[in-house]
Amino acid sequence: MNEAMGEIGGRSLRRPHRSDATSVFAAKVPWSGNVHRPTQIDVGDLLRILFKWKWLILTAVIVGVALAIAATMLSTRVYRSVATLEINTSPIEVMGNNRGVQPKMRGEDQFLQTQFGLLKSRSLAERVATTLNLGNDASFVQATGSAEQKRRAATYKLVSNLRVEPLRGSNLVALSYTDVDPERATRIVNAFANGFIDSTAERRYGTTAFARNFLQGRLNATRERLEESERQLVNYARSKGIVQLNSGGGQASGRDADSPTGGSGDSLTTQSLLTLNGALSNAIGERIAAEQRYRQAVATSAAGDILQNPTITGLRSERARLEADYRERLATFKPDYPDMIALRTRITEIGAALSRENGDVSSSLRSAYLAASGREAELREQVASLRSNVLDLRNRGIGYTILQREVETNRGLYDALLQRYKEIGVVGGLGESQAVVVDTALPPRSPFQPNPIRNLLIGIVAGLVIGMAIAFGIEFIDDTIKSAEDVGSKLHLPLLGLVPRMEKRASIVDELANPRSEVAEAYYSVLTALTFTSGNVHPKSLLVTSSRASEGKSSTSLALAQNFARTGLSVLLIDADLRKPSFLAKTADSIGLSRLLCSNEALGEHIVGTNTPRLSLLPSGLVPPNPAELLATRRIHQIIAEAMSSYDMVIIDAPPVLGLADAPVLGSICEATLLVIEAASIRRAIVLNAIERLTTADARLIGVVLTKYNPKTSGYGYGYGYGDGYGGPYGSKPRTTPMLDIAS
Repeated sequence: MNEAMGEIGGRSLRRPHRSDATSVFAAKVPWSGNVHRPTQIDVGDLLRILFKWKWLILTAVIVGVALAIAATMLSTRVYRSVATLEINTSPIEVMGNNRGVQPKMRGEDQFLQTQFGLLKSRSLAERVATTLNLGNDASFVQATGSAEQKRRAATYKLVSNLRVEPLRGSNLVALSYTDVDPERATRIVNAFANGFIDSTAERRYGTTAFARNFLQGRLNATRERLEESERQLVNYARSKGIVQLNSGGGQASGRDADSPTGGSGDSLTTQSLLTLNGALSNAIGERIAAEQRYRQAVATSAAGDILQNPTITGLRSERARLEADYRERLATFKPDYPDMIALRTRITEIGAALSRENGDVSSSLRSAYLAASGREAELREQVASLRSNVLDLRNRGIGYTILQREVETNRGLYDALLQRYKEIGVVGGLGESQAVVVDTALPPRSPFQPNPIRNLLIGIVAGLVIGMAIAFGIEFIDDTIKSAEDVGSKLHLPLLGLVPRMEKRASIVDELANPRSEVAEAYYSVLTALTFTSGNVHPKSLLVTSSRASEGKSSTSLALAQNFARTGLSVLLIDADLRKPSFLAKTADSIGLSRLLCSNEALGEHIVGTNTPRLSLLPSGLVPPNPAELLATRRIHQIIAEAMSSYDMVIIDAPPVLGLADAPVLGSICEATLLVIEAASIRRAIVLNAIERLTTADARLIGVVLTKYNPKTSGYGYGYGYGDGYGGPYGSKPRTTPMLDIAS
């Protein structure tokens, strides 16, 4: 005992009072100052926050609904008129190439976006403002200044109030306009639809007019070039003596066939050369045939011309007949017979006549041969002369061909431009896409704004969102210890129990007297947790304290003392709160802890019994003027050591940690320290400061008891609780109602 009573600051003087279970508690309950907030909030946390701040959220919703109703009642009635347009995205165009009507290919989305932009363009709004004379309508614009300024103000207002909404999945466009006057809104939206169609047509015909003017200028220039080129061609032909029989007719086959350089040109020289060349070929054939007949006639009398001569044929027939007759008569008459002589003379005369006829035929064939040969020679000379002239013409025709090609090029370009000019003049813009009014706008029957239902929904949603934002903002800023999860995540200490809040007007004594009460059940669970913490070995001395007053440490001390006593242990409850005692005895003026600290009296002389079996009380006694100095002496070590040797369990109800030095001193003496925290009341920084003070004083923190727990605001645990508080500075008012019944 004397060894245990050393100096208050020596560790060897304090540790012998702790049993071997101290190391068990110290090993099982480490604490580190490095704490962190939870990284996520589960559904239970969300529901807890919403239920906790339900009245705030409901108030925000009511305010939002009230503002929505007020805005609806005070808002100006605005009407919206709607017209529906159809925009053809596959326009057609009449082509000028005899291919008929064909679709014009273009990007559908790009085209529609272009049309939507044109519908919302400032130029169209300006056209509508001018058409309806809105600049001079005082009820539409209140602009002052010139007519141009008024019209511009009306234009800007039209642009701001117009809405173009394409209908999904179709080529339809809803064109809407909002205005305070329903009739004017209808006129404006119809004017927009008609103005869009008219402006489209004007742009189309404007483009056609530009094309016509452009083609007209090109036609004039091309026609002048064509006339000039034709004039140069004629002058060149005249100067070079070139005569074209089929000028520009294009009748001859082949490229440049009708030019002087062509293979079958139509110039006079060329035509003559072709004719003479054909005649020469004929003359050569006739000469060869005549020569052949002549040579054959000279070579033999059996030539074809001789044989075919009727005179020679007749003479030969006559001579053959006479010779036959002569031979027949020679058998009868002698050769010197006069008839025979006359017959032979006749034969001789016919032979002479045949010789003369043969000579005449040969002479005739020779004359024909010579004539054919002379004609051939003459034609050869003429062809040679004309060939020289044609070659010279071709040399002169190179320039002619160049000029002729220029004429043909200019003529083709002129014909193409003229054809296109005629097409644009006849079908300019025909078939081009344009918008069609499907449904014209009608005067609206009811206002578009304000919409009471929509405003009410907006008010409800806005109030709900703002209320929830405020609630979650408060919860985000609020770092109080509210739930079991907060104890583990924010303090890194084990939670030994959750004690529910008691109902108003309820007494802790009554709650503990009823074993089935929620508070009694909660403290039984704390007792079980204390036993299991050290492996079924309870601490010999237990200090119960809190960060500040009114957190339920005295109630926890009483409940644990009664519960340990009911388990068969002899328990001593020490009221070490010398400033504001919680357990009062009738003999408090003569006995108590304060008197023991000032004297060497025995512990047993100051202990009083209670109505709870095996539970004794060491009251605090008279409130001393210097509690901290009394607890700083080594006498407290002797008192606690004597109590631990006499009782199975010593429970000390200590003052709060913050602002006082009593709890850290007592915590360094006791084997275990239990920290009591009021749920949703004390901030984490305060608790961490208290824990740091206890651990610095070498107190063995074994866990936390969360008191006055309200599951409606925390989301877990029981549905009951209690409230208690000192009210005012700590120790300023002594307690008058005893928490523990003292045996008489």
